[in-house]
Amino acid sequence: QVQLVESGGGLVQAGGSLRLSCAASGRTFSDYGMGWFRQAPGKEREFVASIIRSGGSTYYADSVKGRFTISRDNAKNTVYLEMNSLKPEDTCVYYCAATTFGLLLTPAPTRYQYWGQGTQVTVSS
Repeated sequence: QVQLVESGGGLVQAGGSLRLSCAASGRTFSDYGMGWFRQAPGKEREFVASIIRSGGSTYYADSVKGRFTISRDNAKNTVYLEMNSLKPEDTCVYYCAATTFGLLLTPAPTRYQYWGQGTQVTVSS
């Protein structure tokens, strides 16, 4: 099993930046592909970005491409989401997730077996 804990959320003005972190514990972190998802009240969970277990490949939702960057540090058992040029529509709870399909850049939440508790990001206009 893998335990995931997100941090770094908060309130930021439109155009600002935030960096989310997700610390993993339990099994070998470098075995897992990682993803970030987000969910607004009353809406379905939405894919944001994913990264393979080595960090060598990444994949982004069109809505965040060019603004967000996913990265990982396997020595620190941590995955990051750098968010720039934030917009009010980015306001959501952000979740990190781990998949045993370590080489798969999948946007499907059903392919991820482990989830964090989420961190709130609020972007004011």
